[in-house]
Amino acid sequence: MASGMMIAGQWTTDGNKSDSSGKFSEIPTTFRDRVTADGKSGFKVEAGRYHLYVALACPWAHRTLIMRELKGLNDTISVSIVDPIMSDQGWLFSDAPGTIPDSVNHAQYLQEVYIKADPKYTGRVTVPVLWDKRFSTIVNNESREIMRMFDVEFTQLATQKIDLYPRNLQQQIDKTIDAIYLPINAGVYRAGFATSQAAYEEAVTELFDSLDQWETVLSFQRYLCGNQLTEADICLFATLYRFDLVYYSHFKCNLRRIIDYPNLWNYLKDLYQRPEFKATCNLDHTKRGYYMSMTEINPNQIVPRGPIIDFDAQHNRDHFGT
Repeated sequence: MASGMMIAGQWTTDGNKSDSSGKFSEIPTTFRDRVTADGKSGFKVEAGRYHLYVALACPWAHRTLIMRELKGLNDTISVSIVDPIMSDQGWLFSDAPGTIPDSVNHAQYLQEVYIKADPKYTGRVTVPVLWDKRFSTIVNNESREIMRMFDVEFTQLATQKIDLYPRNLQQQIDKTIDAIYLPINAGVYRAGFATSQAAYEEAVTELFDSLDQWETVLSFQRYLCGNQLTEADICLFATLYRFDLVYYSHFKCNLRRIIDYPNLWNYLKDLYQRPEFKATCNLDHTKRGYYMSMTEINPNQIVPRGPIIDFDAQHNRDHFGT
């Protein structure tokens, strides 16, 4: 969701997210170290050592917050939450409702955290960020890898003994996360930031083809990988939660709403109504974060009043069992 980036340690505004064909192009994350239980990576699992920087508006950051809640790592991994509205200097820390200031580096902008880790950093300043307080550096800023670390490596410190990457499903979970990433998780952005009709049509077609496929899968099982909650469900949830709120209108993903899919809609309600999922959802941050930050799409920063969505309405997924 960043509209600017760092080049050799200097902030620059860069709204160009599309290539010559009008397709949205992502810049890959660059901090890819790992925290491990045995510490052989150089970053050992320790209570109180790591800090998570997130935005409640961002689906990628949302994944890591959900995992932190599900594993019961709130007392082990501290957190800062940026302001929902991105400034011309990128993500900033404020005292707005729902935010938590930077108690570790005392930064005003997230870019300062990146610069502290690498004074010559080149790349986007994105969330989530996993920070090591001992070495004063960024360990990782790739959401899928942070989520996996919390799930697997931090098990010894987790107060909730839930395994979202069970051995017998690991290959299926990885394949499923891969399968939903490009057409759905990134697909909404590919549609929203497309600058040509052809690029938009391609993204939207792939998005809804994939949603149709998962609608069918969820007609005969409770979750994406069977009847057990896994990491894959967290990855899909973060996009589905925002879909009718933001992507349907803001990103022109308007062939159908999630509420129009009986299985996806009930699946979404089923996940949302778990306390650990609900605790990480912030409708106000989500709507204002998109509609007020992405001025290239919504230059007047008008935030729509609707839609009215009852995520707490009864779902029908219990017949699959727990």
